[in-house]
Amino acid sequence: MQMYQAGRNAMNTHFQDPDDSAQHMKSALAEWNQPKKKEEHSGPITVLFTDIAGSTAMTQALGDAGAQEVVRVHNRIVRAALTAFNGREVKHTGDGIMASFESVTDSLSGAIAVQRGVQVHNESAAADGEPFRVRIGIGAGEPVTEAGDLFGAAVQLAARLCDSATAGHICVSDAVRELAIGKRFAFGEVEELQLKGFDRPTRVVSLNWEAAD
Repeated sequence: MQMYQAGRNAMNTHFQDPDDSAQHMKSALAEWNQPKKKEEHSGPITVLFTDIAGSTAMTQALGDAGAQEVVRVHNRIVRAALTAFNGREVKHTGDGIMASFESVTDSLSGAIAVQRGVQVHNESAAADGEPFRVRIGIGAGEPVTEAGDLFGAAVQLAARLCDSATAGHICVSDAVRELAIGKRFAFGEVEELQLKGFDRPTRVVSLNWEAAD
């Protein structure tokens, strides 16, 4: 399944940048060929959402073709991060991607890789295209799986965390922070936010991707 997902990510990228797709498959094969102890997954699934900030205004400013080019760059950056950190693309949301990870550490590392990829793109945007910013939300739980999609409160939480994140930031549930205890991630202060559709305030934190190793 890991190689199947890596192949899917590479094929999606191939239609936009054949050179990148070959590199993605090379990285996936190198990872796959490393000896690993086979273990069944146990514990929560981590759900990640990305969203291109200000996508509606961007479309108005750039037009449909220009905005779609930004989406293509976003897709390439996110899919590269999923390949590098064992993520699975669940679906495209129009101006973002929903993905899942079996490892909380991988999900956080993948989110950091996305923001860094966007940063690199923006620093060279004069040559590579329009600059843009992405917001990311990450939640964890036991979602319901059906027809390759994920459903349930964990998915809704991740989506709302993405909605609440500001441009260029990563917002995660406090449960995700606790699951990453002992790992070298920098988190902000815990806040309580009233997220749409949730009866009680949710404890959330920001992931400081700029301070990560």
